[in-house]
Amino acid sequence: MSHILVTGATGGLGRAVVDNLLKTVSPGTISVLVRDPAKAADLQAQGVALKQGDYNDYASLVAAFAGVEKLFLVSSNDIPNRVPQHTNAVRAAKEAGVQHVVYTSFQRKTEDASSPLAVIAEAHLATEKLLKASGLPYTILKNSLYLDVLPLFMGPVLETGTIYLPAGEGKMSCASRADMGAAGAAVLTGTGHENQTYELSNDTSYSFHDIANILSDLSGKSIHYVSPTAAEFSAALTAAGVPAEAIQMTASFCVAIERGEFDFPATTLAQLLGHQPESAAAFLKAAYGR
Repeated sequence: MSHILVTGATGGLGRAVVDNLLKTVSPGTISVLVRDPAKAADLQAQGVALKQGDYNDYASLVAAFAGVEKLFLVSSNDIPNRVPQHTNAVRAAKEAGVQHVVYTSFQRKTEDASSPLAVIAEAHLATEKLLKASGLPYTILKNSLYLDVLPLFMGPVLETGTIYLPAGEGKMSCASRADMGAAGAAVLTGTGHENQTYELSNDTSYSFHDIANILSDLSGKSIHYVSPTAAEFSAALTAAGVPAEAIQMTASFCVAIERGEFDFPATTLAQLLGHQPESAAAFLKAAYGR
């Protein structure tokens, strides 16, 4: 069995990938890249090797990637520094002789500066180009918006009775982070995925009207969806004392939803999982404890 290294393994997606790998392969074939080994002590206790390294430290990456055949490269969450960090990671993988890089990118419709998520898109687009130019066998996972972020966007919706978000009539084919992790593990342990780009999303698209209806059915309460303009949304949340950065991030994603940036229903995720992805209704039922 080839040796697999997963980066970002103390984060949600990376950890989900490792947990799924541990169901099917020996812990001795798995290593994880960590900045702080203490945060992955439980993985080490299961037999997973810890490699200390940092995307900002090229030499540490080359050392960590030595002997690795398949690298699961989770995108950095340090948005301003992602391009140089990912450049380090891809070049280090090439130098260390990695044979296959699986990269977590994101779904999008627009690839220029007119995208509401241009700041977030920049590093993903640059990394995809870098991988394709590197000569390394790659798989690009264009992950949909996670179902997991919907409760963060909506807030205490069962108490307020209202989803208040500037997403208009836009639809999104969200899937759960757990399913994304399982799909990532399936790519790492499967065959025939080299030099492929996969749209990983649910096979159904939902608007926030649909989400409101699901929550109404689950809770027995009447949940309404109200879509202000982005400016109205920002003004209302600013008045409520929400931090500006959080408002900007939520508004940007919602405007992207309105413009169809995450509306790519597909069956690839189901094929990798071997079953239907978790539905929005099932996820929301679990998330809201009903």
